[in-house]
Amino acid sequence: MRWVRKELWSSSTARRGEARHHRRERYPKRPSRVFRMDRQRKRKRSRSRTAGSAGHIRYNRAVWDRISGWYDCRHACVLGGTSATAWGLFRVPESKLGLLGNTRGKAILELGCGAARWSIALARGGARSTGIDLSSVQLARARELQRESKVRFPLVRASAEQLPLRDGVFDLVFCDWGAMTFADPMRTVPECARVLRPGGKFVFATASPFRYVTFDRAKDRQSRRLLRPYFGSYRIDLGSDAAVEFQLPYGTWIDLFRKNGLTVERLMETRPTPGRQSRYLSRPDAKWGRSWPLETIWKLRKE
Repeated sequence: MRWVRKELWSSSTARRGEARHHRRERYPKRPSRVFRMDRQRKRKRSRSRTAGSAGHIRYNRAVWDRISGWYDCRHACVLGGTSATAWGLFRVPESKLGLLGNTRGKAILELGCGAARWSIALARGGARSTGIDLSSVQLARARELQRESKVRFPLVRASAEQLPLRDGVFDLVFCDWGAMTFADPMRTVPECARVLRPGGKFVFATASPFRYVTFDRAKDRQSRRLLRPYFGSYRIDLGSDAAVEFQLPYGTWIDLFRKNGLTVERLMETRPTPGRQSRYLSRPDAKWGRSWPLETIWKLRKE
């Protein structure tokens, strides 16, 4: 574990305080020189975070630690194999959309990697992958899959709102309904822009604002009526057993991207083919998605 001490911590005090935790995380032996644990900067950021922000991070970690086993068992059939590199609720293949481009030899960060099937598949194709997730249970499953596939790359337990990574080291940051759904975009977008190199790409899939303004909580399904305001969308609390989600109006998204030096190259609103079902949706909701968008995929470039 010598590389962990050398690459992650800049002082002996930080090493003593954090080394035991990162040993438990079982990083690969060969490091990617992207990690940074600057104590002064870390303290400065922690002071600027509100209690509410820290609260949703802790809450979402607890939710995902609790449901990860169930989630992986239920959805493994649409997350692995040929679907490992497929997008969103309807698992549209990356080979069809071409959002990531050629990833061979590229330094890639997956936000909210979960069991890291995307990152494993990209690493097999020659990418230099790194996966970050909030849940230690999810990362434990990711390590199992790494061993099975004989692919090794760094897996980091951290919040996407405060990435423990150096500036300007990634060619691509991407997320398929991961951290960009369950973390505060006012913090995640600046962090993603920070770790990208100039010209780097940021691609992520998340819910469409339409999904929230028409969702009937009492019936647990999409409605044909507008049930809550579109303007002012931000933090979404869906119930006591669900993780906290975040959403913004389209104009707010674009302003946030521009503020952080990101240019929109493409915005996709996925639409299922007639009769197409989703492992994540009821049949009525999948049919609803033929008429109104359930999810969006943004492709951005750092200026």
